[in-house]
Amino acid sequence: MERIWLKSYPEGVPAEIDGSALGSLGDFIKSSVEKYRDRTAFISMGKALSYGELDLKSRAFASYLESVARLPRGARVALMMPNVLQYPIAAFGALRAGYVIVNCNPLYSPRELKHQLVDSGAEAIVVLENFASTLEKASDGSALKTIIITGAGDQLGGAKGLIVNSVVRHVRRAVPAFHLPRAVRFNHALALGSRSPFEDAPVKPNEIAFLQYTGGTTGTPKGAMLTHRNMVANLRQIHAWIAPAVRAEGEIFVAALPLYHVFALQVNGFVPLMIGAANLMIANPRDIPALVKALRGTRFTAIPGVNTLFNALLNNKDFAGLDFSQLHLTIGGGMAVQRAVAERWQSVTGKALIEAYGLTETSPAAIANPLNIDAFNGAIGLPMPSTEIAIRDDDGRDLEPGQAG
Repeated sequence: MERIWLKSYPEGVPAEIDGSALGSLGDFIKSSVEKYRDRTAFISMGKALSYGELDLKSRAFASYLESVARLPRGARVALMMPNVLQYPIAAFGALRAGYVIVNCNPLYSPRELKHQLVDSGAEAIVVLENFASTLEKASDGSALKTIIITGAGDQLGGAKGLIVNSVVRHVRRAVPAFHLPRAVRFNHALALGSRSPFEDAPVKPNEIAFLQYTGGTTGTPKGAMLTHRNMVANLRQIHAWIAPAVRAEGEIFVAALPLYHVFALQVNGFVPLMIGAANLMIANPRDIPALVKALRGTRFTAIPGVNTLFNALLNNKDFAGLDFSQLHLTIGGGMAVQRAVAERWQSVTGKALIEAYGLTETSPAAIANPLNIDAFNGAIGLPMPSTEIAIRDDDGRDLEPGQAG
């Protein structure tokens, strides 16, 4: 196959990634937290978590699952949380210990959650207490042995954490009553785990890292098996694509999309770790005024998002007054970006909105526009390094350029 798209690659983007350098996500996480130990990894509700703290806390969580809960290697660990600090701590800890993560949408109904728990065979779950009542209705018939519950403020520390939890529970009344007597609290699990030594598990690249459920619009969601090699390969593809445009330090990504979705999982969950960037975590992106307020207090440099998010921001009266001087990377995915939204985005921010395409089964990025384009072009872009794309007819035959297939 002649890869004609390589002629349009920006300078500095390689045609191939180094396949020999692909290890496990645990290896990648361990390397990143050691390399960038003193930098900020995640910011949530004004609380910063350093790479060094992320290392200690993820190790403590891994140790809890391994030494206290005594989950066997390869067990499925479900995560049912929005973008709070507990998510990366739990996700990275589970991966470092050799477990398989099952991401669950916190807005699932009991029926949807039960299907995913039973289908995946999840033996443990970490759930934000706001959704614990859903879990109570869905847990019968599942393989769950370990239930870990956390509050929105549990990792914010001191008085702030107590106040946030109190407001969520008693002012907003956002925590319906639930009864899960076997459950342990997240912070207690970390405390117990920190008492036992932990060594990162020797995970092979072809072992499963995520059972990422997809396809709910065409039937019952199905778990796509994403291996460590799948995720690390795509991580390196994305890094190769954006490397010429990112800075050595000082990058701050905005994590407004939920990390339980594969787009944000990769672009916000893992890509920043590769370059030692920080992530501004937005727990509720539907609260646009609160999101704009969070952006006002941050010198953000990159915003991955979807068309509906960009449109909602543009329709907020205060968004245009933000400081966009540091913003140099806006990536749209997850759905088609509308030209009107993209052109208005560039008019307000002064930055082009770069569209990309992927799907859960490709971990997820497959195609992206060059980062050096001057304006939105209505195309989904070029195949990423080490990616081959063909347009075919109904009989599987390759078509010539310009033909629809």
